[in-house]
Amino acid sequence: MLDKAHYIVVEGPIGAGKTSLARRLAERLQSETLFEQAEHNPFLSRFYQDPERWAMATQLSFLYQRMDQLAALGPIGEERRLVSDFIIDKDRLFAAQNLSTDELALYQRIHDDIKPAQTTQPDLVVYLQARPERLMERIRKRGLDAERHITEAYLQQIADRYTRYFYQYEAAPLFIVDAGQLNPVDNDEDFEMLLARLRDMRGYREFFGYGG
Repeated sequence: MLDKAHYIVVEGPIGAGKTSLARRLAERLQSETLFEQAEHNPFLSRFYQDPERWAMATQLSFLYQRMDQLAALGPIGEERRLVSDFIIDKDRLFAAQNLSTDELALYQRIHDDIKPAQTTQPDLVVYLQARPERLMERIRKRGLDAERHITEAYLQQIADRYTRYFYQYEAAPLFIVDAGQLNPVDNDEDFEMLLARLRDMRGYREFFGYGG
């Protein structure tokens, strides 16, 4: 599967390690990268301090940012390979979590108005799962000022939404990684095992953990 995939996305909740793994995969595969730019969202740190006030501005800023990134992407195929750390549907996932009912209805209208009729779909999605306490541990370790106010309860809610979303996901082959036990970012052995399993992947949905 890995050798045939030209557009690979690594996804998962905050702190799962998606950007770091996407970067490591891109280096090994000698591919281009497309990363989220959370540091360019002027509302994010304010959202974590006062979610009710800043949720809408934060979501719309992310939505337009990601739409602009995908619009500038250009064709992907035999001559071009890309590894990214987000899929566009994550915007609606976070919007459903963070916005009030009225805000969500308005957000959805804006989303539908600006989303192109056709978007390039990934050839392979690597979904990183981890328990909230493990996510919190990694968030604290990286020590980003904007993330100081993230709570474990919020991480649990986001992780649950990711689980429900990917339970129904059928847009591309899905490779689910137990990122609580495995650490393909920092552990070379885990990374090499991940690559081997991705290359040998035959089904549309597979799970990778120490138990299987």
